[in-house]
Amino acid sequence: MSLINNALVRMMTAVTSLRERARSERGQDLMEYALLGGLIAALFAAGGAILLLTGALEGAFQNVVDCLNGAATCGP
Repeated sequence: MSLINNALVRMMTAVTSLRERARSERGQDLMEYALLGGLIAALFAAGGAILLLTGALEGAFQNVVDCLNGAATCGP
């Protein structure tokens, strides 16, 4: 019976320790910096994608303009 009581006390101590760690604000700054870094990386990726697609969009619109102006070859 003593063995079971010791195991239960150790488990309760571990649970209490985990609860205290969860309540602690230590590491909150690190999480905020990580989220901010992720947001900045996502903005850079979106900006790069827009820059890469700009040339393709300009070409597509130019094809439409050429077709509307009666170009001999009209198509992709």
